Amino acid sequence: MKTTPKHNERIAKMTFASVYPHYVTKVEKKGRTVAELHQVIEWLTGYDKTTVQEFIDAKATFETFFDKAELNPKAHLIKGVICGYRIEEIDNALTQQVRFLDKLVDELARGRKMEKILRE
Repeated sequence: MKTTPKHNERIAKMTFASVYPHYVTKVEKKGRTVAELHQVIEWLTGYDKTTVQEFIDAKATFETFFDKAELNPKAHLIKGVICGYRIEEIDNALTQQVRFLDKLVDELARGRKMEKILRE
């Protein structure tokens, strides 16, 4: 399933602050913690809890959020389907990065061991 330019633009303009509460709800509903969520976000982006909060407070778009991130060198190991898209086939870098984060949150919520989530 290919992403369209319209879809990619929608993802880029979406604010991290609008999605973050959904991540929290998803992981907490499944018995995981916000600290674990932050561990996953930090592994992928290099952002600590304070920096994540700054992006939320600034209502930064995903474009800004990932533009400043130092993506983990193992991020390319994140594979699978999320939201109907096979991650490794997404050709737009930003959309792929957002889906990396979605996939990690999904794995966390599904109870996967942290070592597996962090590709150790």
